[in-house]
Amino acid sequence: MGSEERSVRTLRGVGERRAQALERLGIHTIENLLLHYPRNYIDLSKPCEISSAPFDEPCTVRAVVVKKGSEIRAASGIRMYKAVVEDESGSLELTFFNNKFALDALEYDRTYLFYGRLGGTLQKRTMGAPQIYPADTSASFSAVYPLANGISNRVISGLIAQALMLAPNLPECIPQQILDSFHLDGIAQAVEMIHHPTDAETLGRAKRRLIFEELFTLAVGVGLLRTRIRQCSAVPMQPHSLQAFYDALPFTLTNAQQRAIDDLTGDMQRSTPANRLVQGDVGSGKTMVAAAGAYFAFLSGTQSAMMAPTELLAHQHYSGLEPLCSRLGMRVGLLVGSMTASQKRKLRERLAAGEIDFCIGTHALISEGVTFRNLALVITDEQHRFGVAQRAALQQKGAHVHTLVMSATPIPRTLALMVYGELDISVIDQLPPNRQPVKTYKISSGKRERAFGFIRQHLDRGLQAYIVCPLVEEDTEKEATGLCAATGYMEELANGAFSGYTIGLLHGKMKSTDKDRVMSDFKSGQIQLLVSTTVVEVGVDVPNAVIMMVENAERFGLSQLHQLRGRVGRGAEQSHCILLSDSRSQDTLDRLQMMCRSNDGFQIAEYDLQTRGPGNFLGQQQHGLPSLRIADLSTDTDTVTEARQAAKQVLSVDPDLSQPQHAALRAAVGRLMDVVGERPN
Repeated sequence: MGSEERSVRTLRGVGERRAQALERLGIHTIENLLLHYPRNYIDLSKPCEISSAPFDEPCTVRAVVVKKGSEIRAASGIRMYKAVVEDESGSLELTFFNNKFALDALEYDRTYLFYGRLGGTLQKRTMGAPQIYPADTSASFSAVYPLANGISNRVISGLIAQALMLAPNLPECIPQQILDSFHLDGIAQAVEMIHHPTDAETLGRAKRRLIFEELFTLAVGVGLLRTRIRQCSAVPMQPHSLQAFYDALPFTLTNAQQRAIDDLTGDMQRSTPANRLVQGDVGSGKTMVAAAGAYFAFLSGTQSAMMAPTELLAHQHYSGLEPLCSRLGMRVGLLVGSMTASQKRKLRERLAAGEIDFCIGTHALISEGVTFRNLALVITDEQHRFGVAQRAALQQKGAHVHTLVMSATPIPRTLALMVYGELDISVIDQLPPNRQPVKTYKISSGKRERAFGFIRQHLDRGLQAYIVCPLVEEDTEKEATGLCAATGYMEELANGAFSGYTIGLLHGKMKSTDKDRVMSDFKSGQIQLLVSTTVVEVGVDVPNAVIMMVENAERFGLSQLHQLRGRVGRGAEQSHCILLSDSRSQDTLDRLQMMCRSNDGFQIAEYDLQTRGPGNFLGQQQHGLPSLRIADLSTDTDTVTEARQAAKQVLSVDPDLSQPQHAALRAAVGRLMDVVGERPN
């Protein structure tokens, strides 16, 4: 058994309790431990003089121990131990909390490096709980690791030092020609230097090598998925004219919509399954692309299915598409969880008999017992809300079906190439010609009443508005967090600022029938003002609604705010979005100002990715992207490009990684693809 396969329990100092703490960090083996990379580094290379060290910022000082005090016990029971250190510029008082060992370990008249946050005054500078290093340390940087309860940074560092001394034979998954072409260090040297860098240059080289490895492995995995899809067979559909579809529309499609339809129907005429992502901003008309694809499948005598993330959206798609499809001779069905057992049974029977050409539904479509006679096109709406396994479950309802996935969350191209790299991508970058950009404003709570007056003016003109809150329940949550809760806020508004107006409430904890009733009343105009949570974020289409007010706007990501803003601006009337926040954080203010400056979803998505990272941007479980230890798709864009080039180079000569020299790479890709629920054959 290689040392990299050994359990961490074989290391000195790892008993049952410490092993459990390590397991909480995902560390089971020596290899896991070595690949537990630092999250940050303490720079020991440029210590400050005590007199010039910055206040309230972490810094390193080089000083001599001149005094050690006795124990001081605080009223809270905390034991404090103080020491005084000096350099030529002045003195510094150190305080250790419940750590007599640290004080006793200090030697008089010996020089150390002390790292911590400076406090006190100009006359008396202080540093609490400093980290201490020998002044003659050869390391320029000290690693800071992700930790768990029961394990300290010192313990992790010591265990990693033990593991490195074992000289583990870590597998090299990057082929030698790629290492040479991109001037990368070997795995052993890179791992040694990521934990114990001797200077900034070696740290940079180690980071670049390990970031490259993660992105390269991911790119190879995506490439294998793409190859596997290309190797599948499908019965190519014959060319059909869609003129009847275009004639049935009460409007003219944009050029971008037409391009996406041509892309999709072209794919469906090939002998390999279509596998296409249609990205489009809020209101760009992606649903018409899906409808055109379903009609094309209908002309070929086959069935289509569209899966939406919520019943609300599924019902909306059904009510919007059923009249159009009926005019074209298509039979449309709806399958959602809230239907009665009898309704579901009849629908399933019709599907199995081929009596439904286009079925729209929710996750109910992938439930056991749902079968299609000849399913040929699978459509998933709001793709980022479904995991890989859910999409695959719907695809498996047919034999090598064509796939269309749609997303109204614009994804920057760098991220899209990694997350959806196995898909062909069409972008709808035009809005229908009658759409006006939504005017967006950021205000504080001091202007809330003025905003209410603005909303009332529009309600008095027969228009409608939304007010979105971050919470559902009132009182306890509101008092604890200071956040607006939809339930109590609706009552407050109905009895105050909007007394005399019809107000509705919508949130995710309501029964589906109640949500449908509220949305139906809002669409028909019976409800003038809808107080809601983010359940309205996706898909709700009420052209008469012209104002979106978001309480506690700082609690939402930019892409989510853009989705909420997309609920208005869907008619000819000028629409407005009001973002209310009392946050004083400069980062928050910058983000909200970005919303005020731009209506471009792709531009906003780029900014959101750069400021929040891909995990927050999409949600780990939603997009299926494996967790990255060291790479960052929001900043390592140049390396993403290099990694994709290298992946293409390898796969061009060994498409299935069957050659012996690629065994380690194949194993690494296999481990990674297990995370996203896909493995190369």
